[in-house]
Amino acid sequence: MRPASADAAFPFPSVGPRRHDPAAVAAVAQALTPLAADGLRLLVKPEECRRLSRDAYDYSPVLAARLAAAEAELVVCPVTVEQVEAVAAACAQRRVPITMRGAGTGNYGQAVPLLGGVLLTMTGLRTVRSASGDCVTAEAGCRLVAVDEVLASHGVEQRLLPSTYRTATIGGFVAGGSGGIGSMGWGFLRDPGNVLGMEIVTVEPHPRRHQLTGDAAAPLNHAYGTNGIMVALTMPTAPLHRWQELLVAVSDLDHGLALAEQLRRMALPIKELSLYDQRIAAMVRPMRGGATHDGGCRLIAVVALEALETVKTHLRRHKARLLVRRPQTVAGSLRELTWNHTTLHARANDPAWTYLQLLLPPEPAAVLRTLSRQQGDGLAWHLEAVRSGGEARWAALPLLRWNGAAALATVMETARNLGCTLFNPHVVTVEDGGLGVVDRDQVQAKRAYDPAGLLNPGKLRGWLEWEASGQGSAGPLMGG
Repeated sequence: MRPASADAAFPFPSVGPRRHDPAAVAAVAQALTPLAADGLRLLVKPEECRRLSRDAYDYSPVLAARLAAAEAELVVCPVTVEQVEAVAAACAQRRVPITMRGAGTGNYGQAVPLLGGVLLTMTGLRTVRSASGDCVTAEAGCRLVAVDEVLASHGVEQRLLPSTYRTATIGGFVAGGSGGIGSMGWGFLRDPGNVLGMEIVTVEPHPRRHQLTGDAAAPLNHAYGTNGIMVALTMPTAPLHRWQELLVAVSDLDHGLALAEQLRRMALPIKELSLYDQRIAAMVRPMRGGATHDGGCRLIAVVALEALETVKTHLRRHKARLLVRRPQTVAGSLRELTWNHTTLHARANDPAWTYLQLLLPPEPAAVLRTLSRQQGDGLAWHLEAVRSGGEARWAALPLLRWNGAAALATVMETARNLGCTLFNPHVVTVEDGGLGVVDRDQVQAKRAYDPAGLLNPGKLRGWLEWEASGQGSAGPLMGG
């Protein structure tokens, strides 16, 4: 097999050089200054702009190098939809780019402004507009944990949460996330039915509001805020159980997989099952569960109280040891060891780790054996039970020792050849971080709701290709 090309594995959009017109940005700030009396904030200090122009892209050494210099020139923090419209109008009239930001918990530079301009931070829009046993409508800046607090009085909760649920916003999750806790039963955000609707604002000299539902909302889901400003989301709910968090010790990954497969096939309310090999169990202190001399693997499960005794019976049959059992909490939850929080904890122990995101084939054993044999101590397995396309599957977020871009590209190519679907966390465009193909509906939505191409420029490859074909908007991104 020929060595993989790092350039091909980690494409980066050609959107520069940045075409600054400082007067245009200053004019935007001046136009918005009167709104400060009603709560809108403008941040112009370089250190503030630099700090807010970051997310967790440093998990990727590739992106850490490429995005280090990218930052906004002005940060705008609205508190009402009307103020969002005013920002959109001011920027559209002066052709100043806008990059959307929630809480900045993304991992791929989704909220990093490649061409400067305005960073529009949505955390000030945090009203839960309505809640029932069936669905919730919340403004884009609502923290996910706050939404669940409102829903609890109705006996329900959100279907899907990232491991960053304490700080992440609902708008940021839909725009930049994909799945998480709950994906075992409910699949991923882009699966039909997981986002019911949204209210958006267009980026035009005279912005419009649209209420989008069903298929009309789908192109803005996981589009990194490139094709419309989401100001409110309507999401379905799931029954709220008395969830119990379990930390389980198993002898090795094979035994852990066998146990997890048996649990997921049962008619039990289980919303999280994840597996971690012995390297991760040793690195991430909370996974030790007091078993300091145990060199085995770990399983984290979140199960309903009524399922607990059945689960414990199967733990005994598989000679697995229950190290921790406690009611689901908000702070200090075992859920904050799952999904990409695992990567966070491992990198806190040793920043030489990076990671990949894979959907494993239906029979994952060959992938686990082959990559483990090839990478040795340079790989640590983290598996998440998910539903994909209606089927029970395993996602993997393996940790990898950073040995350069070419070595990482080779691992990625091997994984693909073994039947894995790769969701590349070392690139910045929507398409290259997904299935690698242009979604024409996303491009059409951008033409409709951001006709000048000002939203998060560079992140939607389909738009760049459409512009390059001579059909797109012409002229500099920033004008006077």
